[in-house]
Amino acid sequence: MLAKRARTALFISLGLAALLWLCYFVALLIGPSSLREFGVLPRRLEGLDGILFGPLLHAGINHLLGNTLPLVVFSFLTLLEGVRRYAVVIASSWLTSGLGVWLFGGGLTVGISGVVFGLFAYLMVRGIYNRDILQLLLAGVLFLIYGSLLWGVLPVNVGVSWQAHLFGAAGGVLAAVLLSRGRQNRRISKSGPSRWEDPL
Repeated sequence: MLAKRARTALFISLGLAALLWLCYFVALLIGPSSLREFGVLPRRLEGLDGILFGPLLHAGINHLLGNTLPLVVFSFLTLLEGVRRYAVVIASSWLTSGLGVWLFGGGLTVGISGVVFGLFAYLMVRGIYNRDILQLLLAGVLFLIYGSLLWGVLPVNVGVSWQAHLFGAAGGVLAAVLLSRGRQNRRISKSGPSRWEDPL
């Protein structure tokens, strides 16, 4: 069962990375106008579609290379919990990051780094909400390896959208909260109300 889930996780993680590379080369053929047309333009109606499409585009090959490996690693680890849970984390990080940039961003923004930060934040905090020692230990290992990413939520680098990182991370934490509540509700429904609970 675990081996099958791991294969599925690897396939989806690499598939998402391949989609980003495909979009990058298609955007090269279209030209620089594709970034402005499909990126997030803060506080402008024509920039709203960038919330959905902006993460699929990157401003250069170094930008894409910097996002690819952590995206694959964090996606794989999250997918080991299941595709449905991964979908919640991705959707929450994707939309929260995009909305945050649209509301508070400083300029045209593209790239999937907001989602990367969302996945990372989810992996950091899920063990706290799930009260899972193995998830906490994994979070510690990931922090040792990727902890420097957290500087990205601060406005320290010119030309880097710290808003995308900050709100993406907030989306990951939100997903952890929502998913932990769903898990707790399922446990209660399976065990039934305790003798201390009001049956109504």
